[in-house]
Amino acid sequence: MILSKLELKIEILKLEDLDALMEIEANAYGEHHWSRESFVSEINNKVARYYAVKNNSDELIGYIGVWNIVDETHITTIAVKKDYRRMGVAETLIAKILEDCYNDFIKYITLEVRAGNEPAINLYKKFGMKSLGVRKGYYQDNGEDALIMWSDNIFSDSFKEIYSQNKLGIEKRIIIK
Repeated sequence: MILSKLELKIEILKLEDLDALMEIEANAYGEHHWSRESFVSEINNKVARYYAVKNNSDELIGYIGVWNIVDETHITTIAVKKDYRRMGVAETLIAKILEDCYNDFIKYITLEVRAGNEPAINLYKKFGMKSLGVRKGYYQDNGEDALIMWSDNIFSDSFKEIYSQNKLGIEKRIIIK
């Protein structure tokens, strides 16, 4: 049996993507999700870069946002539409960010993640990130702690190997147009 690959396109997030984004955001993060105004502000933020991932029908199915500051990229948000989770979409978005980091000579990636969000933590670990600290009571909705995760220098041979292996895995399942 031959399984078809998921075909995706990644593009800069635009204001016209926000209606679809807000549906994904609310579903992924519940009542305490970011506001539309926050995303408008982020799209216009000079240190931020936001990407949309769309399927063949041009439907927004996920997004990622980062801040690039000196030699660090901070992942501010990432979410994937429920029907597309566990299909490699989030991995594809992280790989896109890593590609940007290599092109822009950014050495490190960091983020905060809910201490109880095992699927996300496992995804970040898959990309070589490690928990190097905790922000106690970071999340306002329930006081949950956040793990502070960091990559090693992405230009190190060991990190490049992790990236290469993940990219091969993505290419087996996904076609980027």
